Amino acid sequence: MPDPVRPTTIAVLGLGEAGGEIAGDLAAAGAVVRGYDPAVPAPDGIVQAGSEADAADGADLVLSVNSAHDATDALRAGVAGARPGVVWADLNTAAPELKRRLDGIAREHGVRFADVAIMAPVPGRGLRTPMLASGDGAAEAADILTPLGATVEILPDGPGAAAGRKLLRSVFFKGLAAAVVESLEAARSAGCEGWLRDDITAELTRASADTVERLVTGTHRHAVRRAAEMSAAATMLTELGVPPLVAGASRDLLERLSVERSA
Repeated sequence: MPDPVRPTTIAVLGLGEAGGEIAGDLAAAGAVVRGYDPAVPAPDGIVQAGSEADAADGADLVLSVNSAHDATDALRAGVAGARPGVVWADLNTAAPELKRRLDGIAREHGVRFADVAIMAPVPGRGLRTPMLASGDGAAEAADILTPLGATVEILPDGPGAAAGRKLLRSVFFKGLAAAVVESLEAARSAGCEGWLRDDITAELTRASADTVERLVTGTHRHAVRRAAEMSAAATMLTELGVPPLVAGASRDLLERLSVERSA
C-alpha cells in the first residue's frame, strides 16, 4: 500500500488516447504519475520516464494501458523496475488466456497482478470510466484508484474474469454496431437509408426490460422461419453490392438453432 505521508505514485505505460486521459486525471487528483510510451511524450503534469522499468521504479501501482499486442513485452520490460509485491494492473482489452499468462509472468517476478477491464469508452470520462477488476491484486488496485476518482468493481475470481465479462459484453455491443452499420450500408444502396435509420432509432428507443427475453425466446421459437428470412436478406445484400457478413452470420446461427430445436 502507498505510504500515507507521501503522494501516491502511479506508473502509466501507454500514453495514447486512453492512457493519456487516465494519467492526466490521476495527476490532477494529486498522484505522482510516471509515464512512458515509446511513441508519445508525457504530457504536462506527468513525469517522463525513460523506459517501462524506469516508470515502474518506486511506483505504488503500475497501469499498463498500451495494447494487448504490447502487454507481454511491457510487463517483461517493466518488472525489472517494480518493487516486490507491487500490483501490475493490465487495462488492455485482451482474451482471458492472455490475462492469465500475464499473471503467471508477474508471479515469477514477485509482482501481483490485476486484470482490469475498462467498461466504457475512455474519452470524455478518463479515470471516471467504470472498471471491473479481478486477480489477487484487484483489491489493492481498487484501494489506490478509488480515492483518486475511479470506480472499480472487484470480481471474486482470478485473472481473466474481468476481461471475459468485457468481451462477453462486446459480443452484444460490437455485434449490434456491426448489424446497424451493415444494414444502413445496404439501405443506402437501396435508396432508403433515412427510413431504416428512423426505424432502428425507434426500435432502440422502445427497448425495455422485456426486450432481451423477447429476443431470445422469439429467436429460438421461430428459428426455422427466420433462418430462411436471413438467407433471403443475405442474397439481397449481395445483389446490392454489400458483403452480407452480419446477415450471413445471423443465418448460420439460426440454422444451427433450427437443427438443435428439431433434434
